Formats: sequence, C-alpha cells, structure tokens
Amino acid sequence: MSSNAADLSDMLIVERASIIRRLARIVGSEPAAEDVAQSLYLRVQRIDDSIAIANKRSFLFRLASNLAIDHVRAEGTRARIQAEAEAFLWADFEQPSPEDIVAAEAELEQVLAAARTLPEPTRSIFRMHRFDGLRQSDVAARLGVSVTTVEKHVRRALDILRAARDRT
Repeated sequence: MSSNAADLSDMLIVERASIIRRLARIVGSEPAAEDVAQSLYLRVQRIDDSIAIANKRSFLFRLASNLAIDHVRAEGTRARIQAEAEAFLWADFEQPSPEDIVAAEAELEQVLAAARTLPEPTRSIFRMHRFDGLRQSDVAARLGVSVTTVEKHVRRALDILRAARDRT
C-alpha cells in the first residue's frame, strides 16, 4: 500500500462520521452514504504515490463528494430506466376493435390466397427461405441454382403478396 493510500485510509477512519454526514446530505440517506463510504475506502486503496497530495483531508472529502455525486447520477439513471420499463410493461395497449379484427382477417385471407397461387419454383423457394428459415445461399445450394436466382424468386413472391395485401 502506498503512503498516500495509507495516510488517506487512516484519515478516513478518523473522519468517518463527518464523511458519512456529508455523503448522507448528498445521496439522501445514511444507508446509501455507507455504500458510498465503502466505495471511497476501495478507491483510496488504489491511490498511488505518483501524485503529491498537499491537503489530504480536502482531497479525501473532495473524492467522497465526487463519488456521492456519481452515485446520485447512477441512481437517477437507474430510476429513470426502471420507470420507463414499468410504464411500458403496464401500459394499456389498445385492443383491436371488432372491425379491425375482421379487416385483418380479410387481409390475411387475401395474402394467403395469393400465396397459394404463387408459381413454382417461386412458392417453394419463398417457403424454404421465409418459413423454413433457410438462408438464400442454403436454398440455392439445395436446389442447385444461383443465389441471384433465389433472390429473384423471393423478391417476386414478396411483390405478389404485397400487391395482394394492398388490394384489400
């Protein structure tokens, strides 16, 4: 342990009550202040002798204050993220109206009817790629065609299905 670390550790023990009071004012509670004081102790242990510390007490209190401010910022960020997550999880999502459900079912039936009319090999290539989860290169290898051919058939199927969806 460096002499700076040893001196600051000794001072932390002597000034502990004052430091905890200052930290509690910054972070808002004594338990949180205790947590920050523990972080302060760990931080003090890593200080080496490469810097000259003229006023060790001021340095220790400034370091404590900085760690407390970091703690408050982190808690604020954590609280904001938690609030956003809870708002999302408990949000009242709109239920589709009966009309929306009927329209969506009609649109789906239109697209399925168009899918049944896809010409071969477009239908098989589209099914392997989109529903079986094969990459276009795997479909090409399986059928013995080029990747460009597979891309062309997938694009053609999507165009036909998109047009069927847009007609509803």
